Amino acid sequence: MANDQWNSVDAYFIEHLAPADDALDAAVAASDAAGLPQIAVAANQGKLLHLLALTQGARSILEIGTLGAYSTIWLGRALPADGRLVSLEYSPAHAEVARANLAGAGLDKTVEVRVGAALDSLEQLEAEGAGPFDFFFIDADKVNNPNYVEWAVKLSRPGSLIVVDNVVREGAVADASSDDPAVRATRRMVELVGQHPRLTATAVQTVGARGYDGFLLARVLD
Repeated sequence: MANDQWNSVDAYFIEHLAPADDALDAAVAASDAAGLPQIAVAANQGKLLHLLALTQGARSILEIGTLGAYSTIWLGRALPADGRLVSLEYSPAHAEVARANLAGAGLDKTVEVRVGAALDSLEQLEAEGAGPFDFFFIDADKVNNPNYVEWAVKLSRPGSLIVVDNVVREGAVADASSDDPAVRATRRMVELVGQHPRLTATAVQTVGARGYDGFLLARVLD
């Protein structure tokens, strides 16, 4: 009953507060047709990312984990006309779908999708002098979340916002004895953030169409 109720509530909120449009619908359809895993954020979560980026006044965004670019579209739409978004994707096949979806949303000139291991791409961004970025969305392989957060801080400025998705792991994050690599890495990331001298943060549990999970929100300090 809980899952059915969560889905119903999400559907109600999405209908009134985050209605779909042709570009988002097409992105979902193209991702499904290409066989991408159905793990993109829900529409109301995408709208939350959009609002956070707008509130932040973000002009530059770094996303780690593109998938089919559903969240990328939400974030890209929050940027001003001269803004930029760099999204890092490991899979060339996923990146191809994402680029087509971004073109369909009119964001192909705003968003750059880089293909390869994110840690390699992050090193390249630093070498290029990219950044600082105003907003980070981390939603990739969970075992590298501690590394991704460290890189986000390196490529940030005071006041930058970092959002890390999927931190609750259906409650398993509270289990110190877990042998799940994703859970163990998430715990390391949370503890790193909590002790980091340049970060202040919180985490929020969520339920909805994507099940029981949550996100971490951190602000970079002076």
